[in-house]
Amino acid sequence: MYVSLAQYFGDRSGNFATTTALLALPLLGTIGMAIDVGYAIEQRSALLAAADAAAIGALSTQSVGVLAAINTSENGTIAVAEKDARKLFEGQLPSGMVTKVTDLSVDITKKDDTMNSVVTFKAQVPTSFLRLLNHDTIEVTGTATATYNTGTFMDFYMLLDNTPSMGVGATMADIDKMERNTSDKCAFACHEEIKGYDYYDLAKDLGVAMRIDVVREAVQQLTYSATDAARYPNQYRMGIYTFGSTMRDMKLDEISKLSSDMDAVRKAADAIDLMTTPKHHYKNDQGTDLDNAFKNLEKIIKKGGSGKTKMNPEKVIFFVSDGLTDTPKGSSCTKKTAGERCQEPIDYSVCEPLKKKGIKIAALYTTYLPLPHDWWYNNWIKPFQSEIADRMRACASPGLYFEVSPTEGIAEAMEALFQKVIGTPRLAS
Repeated sequence: MYVSLAQYFGDRSGNFATTTALLALPLLGTIGMAIDVGYAIEQRSALLAAADAAAIGALSTQSVGVLAAINTSENGTIAVAEKDARKLFEGQLPSGMVTKVTDLSVDITKKDDTMNSVVTFKAQVPTSFLRLLNHDTIEVTGTATATYNTGTFMDFYMLLDNTPSMGVGATMADIDKMERNTSDKCAFACHEEIKGYDYYDLAKDLGVAMRIDVVREAVQQLTYSATDAARYPNQYRMGIYTFGSTMRDMKLDEISKLSSDMDAVRKAADAIDLMTTPKHHYKNDQGTDLDNAFKNLEKIIKKGGSGKTKMNPEKVIFFVSDGLTDTPKGSSCTKKTAGERCQEPIDYSVCEPLKKKGIKIAALYTTYLPLPHDWWYNNWIKPFQSEIADRMRACASPGLYFEVSPTEGIAEAMEALFQKVIGTPRLAS
């Protein structure tokens, strides 16, 4: 008997039950597969989250892997970091997870100042409905990566001009106060060794801030900045040097040895003070030997470093000065002389040998303030004062020069220069 297709689907008898049964199997299979696949996707997401946590956590600032990497100059695998990453991965897995991780690959390497971590997993997710089709598990895979730059290790050698000219008032207001209260309208707080009341004592009594006072406070503030900026222990070290404690024997005076203990450096910085002179016009006031200061510091630093490891830090001279040399140079002086006495802007050629050795120089020019009531200033300094800034800039490494204008604060300028130094990119070798 012939039955049309229309008659077949229109039949309300037992044929419909048969058809429904035939259609139900693939329908249920599709629903079951969707449920199992959805579960597998959820499980993979959880595993990826664990892999991400492991890859990133193994490179966190205080992780054992990063600390190990910064304490070695060798490139290659960081085994302790890989072990740490495995623990982190396992620790991030949901409690009671039935998915079985069949393979976990962790690769953490260091190349110079860059660390890379790659965490790859394979896992078998158990199924429910797909078991009916002989598929007991669904395999899932995933990879998480992370990169960390260990940053730059830096040693800061604070070379601070504490010669008599740094006894000038820190601001025009301070200068005016000194001039109003001295019979010879002197803006300098001359610090003589002889017993008795001198202009240094007067400045203290008047509450006048001398440039050396502000420099001292600024250096102490930088120790806090260095602590805040450091991403891991011993990243920054600091040593402090002045041009000498007395004009009797002008030589570098180590106020603080190079140290990463910023609390100790800050405490030692209390000793930063104006160079003393035995008496007025001692050595014809020739007490600022910038050339000699750089030559002596070069002997201490010797050579620069890459900054890629703690054992090979970058070396940075943080030079703070008004840029005026006052020494017995005689005929080699670039400006007019008074006998052998030479007053001139800094000879930037003394900076070149250090820069050629890979030592950076960050120069902060504490602008030589005009002293219109001072005969000495008008006759000996004013004619070339405009040249000092260019000489200081030439001494500095590219991009590491800063000038304090008469209306700016030395502390703020030193902070700005410090942030500029630690944020300066360097070429990879």
